[in-house]
Amino acid sequence: MDKKLDSKILAGIKKELLASKKALLDNLQDIAHKDSHEADNLGSKFPEYGDKPDENAQEITDYTTNSAAEKVLEKTLADIEGALKRIENGTYGTCKYCGQIIDPKRLQARPVASACIACKTELQENE
Repeated sequence: MDKKLDSKILAGIKKELLASKKALLDNLQDIAHKDSHEADNLGSKFPEYGDKPDENAQEITDYTTNSAAEKVLEKTLADIEGALKRIENGTYGTCKYCGQIIDPKRLQARPVASACIACKTELQENE
């Protein structure tokens, strides 16, 4: 494939990734707090609504929801940070499996992609 990633497209993708990273960090801050006992240094905040049984049930429900959301946000953040690292070290846009250039249209649609469509399809079929 001879579709090199244009520097303007790359700059736009980087800008988009940085904006997404900031938004994710803001969202994480809303539902999690720093916790020195957690490996990733974040833990879901446990809401405090009161002492009545229905308030306690709502606290548990919200905590469970926030914990699941936190995991998704952290995974997405890791993907974004990986893409930004690849941009910085000059490997962004190259498939990590076959070494071919990833189609720029794929990168614009999914900026965190680290594999070309052919390799990603093959990996999913083998799961």
